[in-house]
Amino acid sequence: MRSADLELDLDVFAGPFDLLLAIVLREEISLLEVELGAVCAAYVQRLEETGELDLEAATEFLVLIAALLELKSRMMLPSEEEVELDLGPEEAAEELLARMLEYRRYKTAGAELAARFEAERPHLYRSAPLPLELRRVSVEVATAVYDPDTLGAAMGNLLQVPPRISTAHIRPTVSLERRLDVLRDLLGRRSRLDFDESFGNEDRLTQAVTIFALLELHKKGEATWRQKDTFGPIEIVAGEGVPL
Repeated sequence: MRSADLELDLDVFAGPFDLLLAIVLREEISLLEVELGAVCAAYVQRLEETGELDLEAATEFLVLIAALLELKSRMMLPSEEEVELDLGPEEAAEELLARMLEYRRYKTAGAELAARFEAERPHLYRSAPLPLELRRVSVEVATAVYDPDTLGAAMGNLLQVPPRISTAHIRPTVSLERRLDVLRDLLGRRSRLDFDESFGNEDRLTQAVTIFALLELHKKGEATWRQKDTFGPIEIVAGEGVPL
């Protein structure tokens, strides 16, 4: 039942509740003369007769009655410091109207959110049912999981520092420009280099890229190499174009 459909029979007014609000706002009837308790009693009696409770309509009625009660209390109990009322009749009526409009805005926003929720309901997450093997577990077995020692051990495992992640499977990235800079730096300090002594501890990929860098230096005349025996030691010799 909506508050607008509530019929009232009071000493100063007889008619629908919304008409009473309009008359009070126009100051045709003083709010001090309206028995708000009788209005609430009539609303409760009407609910008992219909046997239905609409939460949205009941909330609207409660908001209006609360605003009227606060306004009437201000009119009946002025402050001790000021003899006059805090709010004049016009200001009180404007405040009541502003609260009604604010409630209407929130009500409209709630209706929009409810409509969106219903529209998106088919896409909401639904949890899977409990597995059959867990449904058949006895109460004793189920409560054992919440044993303090068991929970403490589980939390302790979570607090342990995980082992360092191994990067051995990741192949190193070697740049030809970087190997050229390394060769030029070494040849700038020494005119002769032993390949095994300088690059013997490097991985096979780095050694291969170093060979390509040595070929590039040989093409530019910056270095050459000597190898007396097959698979023997390689001696790198600086050329005339190597920077000092």
